[in-house]
Amino acid sequence: MKPLGLPDFPWDSLAPYKARAGAHGRGIVDLSVGTPVDPTPEVVRRALADAVDAPGYPLTSGTPDLRAAICEWFARRRGVPGLTPDAVLPTIGSKELVAWLPTLLGLEPGDVVGHPSVAYPTYDIGARLAGATAVPVDSLTALGPPTASTTPKLLWINSPGNPDGRVLGVEHLRKVVGWAREHGVVVAGDECYAELDWRPGHDGQSTPSLLHPDVTGGDLSGLLTVYSLSKQSNLAGYRAAFVAGDPALVGALLEVRKHAGMIMPAPVQRAMAVALRDDEHVAEQREVYRRRRETLLPAVEAFGLRVEGSEAGLYLWSTRDEDCWATVEALADRGVLVAPGSFYGPAGHRHVRIALTATDERIAEAADRLAR
Repeated sequence: MKPLGLPDFPWDSLAPYKARAGAHGRGIVDLSVGTPVDPTPEVVRRALADAVDAPGYPLTSGTPDLRAAICEWFARRRGVPGLTPDAVLPTIGSKELVAWLPTLLGLEPGDVVGHPSVAYPTYDIGARLAGATAVPVDSLTALGPPTASTTPKLLWINSPGNPDGRVLGVEHLRKVVGWAREHGVVVAGDECYAELDWRPGHDGQSTPSLLHPDVTGGDLSGLLTVYSLSKQSNLAGYRAAFVAGDPALVGALLEVRKHAGMIMPAPVQRAMAVALRDDEHVAEQREVYRRRRETLLPAVEAFGLRVEGSEAGLYLWSTRDEDCWATVEALADRGVLVAPGSFYGPAGHRHVRIALTATDERIAEAADRLAR
């Protein structure tokens, strides 16, 4: 029996290709999953260790210091000034929030959740958990004339995109917000790769935020953003993330989370506050990924793949105009494991996602194999 009618976990289908890649004489280079491999910064580990004496229950809302750190980070790194503590809320990783947001917002059977056509699978899973219907949306016009049954209650946007690395500009975001407000739609922006912008002329900057004043006009109503420190700070094991935006929506999420016991551990709250205030380690990690990208990208192209999008984030969204599983197999024969684009929806069936999350040595090894 499958609980709630959920699909099989997609990565299980990669097992035979993982075995095939593992048979390579110099071992497997696993570029299929975007899990960090570099050390957690010392400043963050030290903060966690200093906070381990935590006998009492932590605050679901987050400590005042953590909420202040999130607001400061938005002003400093995302160009979003003036956020107040009631507009931010820590979450136990971002995937948890993505999966449960439709339920936490009270969506139910018959409601529609819109998400990008090439998308992180958890947007669809979140709709299923609430009994709602997930609908891929390439553009607002794809939704057709708005009706009560077809207009989404919740619309996900993802910039930078996973898996395609697409970056949405301020004008695009403003258009989405205007449409959503006209039709009473909550917009949730997944911005977890914002600090990894590879576009020319954007060195050291973050990508545009849904909450930027040029997008919102200073009005956060109906808007939420999700952010994770997993990638920028190598904190995937800490489950350190947050949601921010409309104080009324954040307050509603907080009330449900109090009842459900969705609480970030106190030591992680302290470590997260320290991580958000330290830009140096983020800049250093960005350069690590930049070097790996510069090593891998030409080798991927030499192998005959065309890299599309991939303007930001940790992936090379690549195709050689064939079924994605054929590309997965060809790369596995070189000992390189990647994710098939079909994991991210039918629109990705001719692409593969190649992650930059391997050590320098393994990235160099993959580049050597692909460029031969």
